Amino acid sequence: MLGRRDPQLGLFDAQTLPHRVPADSFYGQMSAVYGMLFPDEDLEAMYDPDTGRPSLPPSLMCGVLLLQFYDNVSDDEAVQRLQFDLRWKVALHLPLDYGGFNASSLSVFRGRMVKHGEERYAFDRFIQVGREAGFIADKVTLLTDTTSVKGAGAVQNTYTLLRKGMRKLLRAMGYRLPGKRRGLSEQAKHLIATYLDQDKKADIDWSDAAQRKAQLGVLVEDAEAVLDWALEHSDDADVRQVGWLLTKVLGDDVEDDTDGNTQLAHGTAQDRIVSVTDPEMRHGRKSAAHRFDGFKASVSIDQESELILDADDLAANAGDGQALMPSIERVEAHTDLVIERAIGDGAYISGDNLAACANHCDAQGQPQPIDLVGPLRQPANPDVHKSAFEIDLEQQTCTCPQGYTVSGRVVKDKQRRDVLRFAFDRQGCEACSRFADCVCSKKNGRTVTSHAHEALLRKARARQQSDGFKALYNPRSAVERIIGELVRHGLRQTRYIGERKRRLQRLWTAAAVNLKRLFALSQANNVDLTAVLATLA
Repeated sequence: MLGRRDPQLGLFDAQTLPHRVPADSFYGQMSAVYGMLFPDEDLEAMYDPDTGRPSLPPSLMCGVLLLQFYDNVSDDEAVQRLQFDLRWKVALHLPLDYGGFNASSLSVFRGRMVKHGEERYAFDRFIQVGREAGFIADKVTLLTDTTSVKGAGAVQNTYTLLRKGMRKLLRAMGYRLPGKRRGLSEQAKHLIATYLDQDKKADIDWSDAAQRKAQLGVLVEDAEAVLDWALEHSDDADVRQVGWLLTKVLGDDVEDDTDGNTQLAHGTAQDRIVSVTDPEMRHGRKSAAHRFDGFKASVSIDQESELILDADDLAANAGDGQALMPSIERVEAHTDLVIERAIGDGAYISGDNLAACANHCDAQGQPQPIDLVGPLRQPANPDVHKSAFEIDLEQQTCTCPQGYTVSGRVVKDKQRRDVLRFAFDRQGCEACSRFADCVCSKKNGRTVTSHAHEALLRKARARQQSDGFKALYNPRSAVERIIGELVRHGLRQTRYIGERKRRLQRLWTAAAVNLKRLFALSQANNVDLTAVLATLA
């Protein structure tokens, strides 16, 4: 049942008494608008209208969540700040003797928001405030980038992945209950006792390579036995999901040596699972020197107002450019804005993204192309790079930097799209002074393959050399500054497991940063945020 805040101030309310919380601080400014920041009625649909005790008011819980992500504190610490931190009491209009509530109530409230699809509530509301105040125009330029984010799950090695995977599968099959164990074979009882009841590492000398390899063989044999056993429960969705997880670990991390014995696989599988606790975590890299385990956070902001318009997760092993179109689609779906231009670094400027932006349509299916701006990555040796060759797509010819021209033939790329492949004669290539740098093959001459969107790539590369490109591209650095601010508020440390809970954390952290930005914009433009919020009531 919905609980509501009492608007009547009490004798001990913090904001009615003399205090030292600066009015121009985030907490002081939040206090000035808090009465209209999160109306209880907005989240009324999350509660049963007739039964149950009145809940903690959603206006209070939303305020606590916002401050929790702003200050980057745990649930326990958030409740303690409600009780003892004058800044929080002032911001949330609480009395000095407020006793707080159990920290688990925050977890319950977040779960309720996720269940009812309200994880975007504060974020979308502040974007609406920005639009109503005139800070965000109807047509915007999107600045976008990503940053690395640590996952909430424990990063585990292959031995632990197999052991924990078997434990999880046995639990999914119901064998944590004594009644399910009656009549089982001795092998089944052994597996349950070893991986479900005990759940501890084998007692071996882990510094001994031979003992480690022998233990790996035992784990693999037991894992295959548990998977065979799980086939009897294959009609259960949870069993199938965990069974797939354990099968993937076996496939990615284990192989047979030349003698047929089990060993750890050489190299790292591209989509390798790194945690049974959070199977969505992956190995990722932001650079050759920067490796991390978890996710990437994709952030897009409005160039003019610098308000965050989108924040979401991307797989750690995915390229940054894969976040561009989903981010654009989310911004359009949730804000009803028209994106005229998108600016990103070299990771975003691919042929596929250029084509997707050029052929973009609005919600009504009308053409609404987006100007994608960014630098194409510079080749290590530009004199012999494909961009140095003149490709005539109409005539299907290619001319090398030395003036030698060949005709191409149509072939299929990895996505089964038509492209042109140009093969230069080796004899002619050998006569060239750049032969050693240009040709890698030991038998053939230089081969050049066009891209499915070759014309767009060449247009983007030519634009990159123009005088006005730097002025157009330089504002992109603003998104890096905003990401830095999000990191200071805890963006890089994931608190929760599960896509929607992670999204809630990203969006509420972004909402806190957006509210701070709204305060700055309202002061700079002499806008009364209270009046703006009143129009949204």
